[in-house]
Amino acid sequence: MKKTLLLLLFLGLLSCKQEKVSNEISITNGLSTYSISFENAVHHEAEIKASFTGLTTDEVEFRMSRTSPGRYAIHEFAKNVYNVKVTDSKGNILEATRPDPYSWLVSGHDGTINVSYTLFANRGGGTYAQVDESHAHLNIPATFMFAPALKDSPIEITFNTREDLGWKVATQLKHIENNTYSAPDLHYFMDSPTEISNFSLREFKEASNGKEYNIRFVLHHEGTEDELDQYFEQVKSIVKQEKEVYGELPDFDYGEYTFLACYVPNASGDGMEHRNSTILTSTRSLENGGMQGNIGTVSHEFFHAWNVERIRPKTLEPFDYEKANMSGELWFAEGFTSYYTGLILCRAGIRTPEQYVNGLAGTFNYVWNSPARQFFNPIEMSYQAPFVDAATSVDPVNRENTFISYYSYGSVLGLALDLSLRANDLNLDDYMKLVWNTYGKSETPYTIQNLHSALNEYAGVAFGDNFFNNYIYKSEMPDYKSLFEGVGVSLKQENNTPYFGAATRMQGNKANILNNPTKGNPAYLAGLASRDLIISVNGESLSKDNSFNDALKKYKSGDMVDIIFERFGKEKVTQLTLSDNPTYRISLFEQDNLEVAEEIIENRNNWLDPK
Repeated sequence: MKKTLLLLLFLGLLSCKQEKVSNEISITNGLSTYSISFENAVHHEAEIKASFTGLTTDEVEFRMSRTSPGRYAIHEFAKNVYNVKVTDSKGNILEATRPDPYSWLVSGHDGTINVSYTLFANRGGGTYAQVDESHAHLNIPATFMFAPALKDSPIEITFNTREDLGWKVATQLKHIENNTYSAPDLHYFMDSPTEISNFSLREFKEASNGKEYNIRFVLHHEGTEDELDQYFEQVKSIVKQEKEVYGELPDFDYGEYTFLACYVPNASGDGMEHRNSTILTSTRSLENGGMQGNIGTVSHEFFHAWNVERIRPKTLEPFDYEKANMSGELWFAEGFTSYYTGLILCRAGIRTPEQYVNGLAGTFNYVWNSPARQFFNPIEMSYQAPFVDAATSVDPVNRENTFISYYSYGSVLGLALDLSLRANDLNLDDYMKLVWNTYGKSETPYTIQNLHSALNEYAGVAFGDNFFNNYIYKSEMPDYKSLFEGVGVSLKQENNTPYFGAATRMQGNKANILNNPTKGNPAYLAGLASRDLIISVNGESLSKDNSFNDALKKYKSGDMVDIIFERFGKEKVTQLTLSDNPTYRISLFEQDNLEVAEEIIENRNNWLDPK
């Protein structure tokens, strides 16, 4: 009996010791906890409290992010933070120093730092945050400070909602209880946008690999529930058709994917993908053009659940919150996603084949007619993302001549690759499946050479080398005319109007040149420049009733005209030779009254029909 008591006593002491060690490990590993309140929402302010525990070094940094997942440019979120106060666990005030504009340093703490601050937030999109009495739309990097030393430690966040406004919380964060949520580490937290409002909710179950995933569509809007029901049917069709491209859904964390949509007048139009959710914002309500105008973003962002979130460029891993993130793969990550954006709308029955094919012309003309390909290939265009992806600057740039959006460039290359594969009884869907199964499912970051090797494996070395060597490593363009003909689509240049080569807008009785003329075009060759004011054409003065475009209609391609214009307050004259309009029209053979063979119809149906 005595031995038994001693043994029990020893085991009890061991248990206590183990529990103590366990607690010490937990503290050492650290924890970040946050709470956010919105009492002054009417003035776009949020009050935030953060507690960083388990800190093991005397000097600790806490900071605001400079970047945001899905964006590649610098965004200085610290500019909207003020009223910063710092204490230790006992409430003793700690002095914080500022080594740079976006971070704070604190010493003399007791293992815990408590920080409180006010955030001003009034841009409701995918990058920033917006707080007002309609909602709290939170992009996490734009909202919360963090301690880099705790980046691998768990996080808890409590959203103190405005019950008087009927607010609820929607987020991909793991729900704990009430309005408290958690994230396993800093990156998941940063990647988890949150919508707090009196939103509407629709959801459905979609099976994949023996599991059922809950697909939720959260909508903060001013429309009707019937409009949302109709819109949600389109969302479901998109989810199912994109699943068919890859053959399965991603294994969404916590068994759930959430669309976070704000279609309200105070929003900023945007879409931003995240691991198990996406932000969708627009000023268009479902009633006022939003049903058609907003659905493309749904298609684009959900496709990112595979391509970008899990089929992920190695250059974006790990994502850096302290500097711009550059990747040479955005022509594939963003561009191929853009190609599928419209294609999926067609396959889902939201766009007709005619609407889809006709709609290809805008992107095609932008890429095909750009002089920028002489400077950069698709990889180098992707490198420009930190300068163009919602980036801001005050100095003028020459993007009209030097840049093609990797969204557009990659989209027309995705189109060419798909049609080229189909001409060989293959297709882009199966190539994407191969990339998914090789890199996406295991979440193994890929390189451009990996994409090249995968295409060689799928379509043969000669095919893969031809595509990458000519169109990715170089900036040549495929033979779209013959590729389109294989699916019964016409590509025709429109030469019915003379071409000037720059956009203009009437400003009183003068035509203001709005952008840099593109290289090789008439306005460029005539020495005209952005902000020049055109006064007359061949001696004919311009006016409200005789705009510059009206004046040009009297001439044809090849005609030489005298242009009098004003630059820096002085009148000048130049001669300009009008050229053919380089714009192409893309249409189905049937629209041009061309005969279509049954084999061609079958090829087109295999391309555009639902899967």
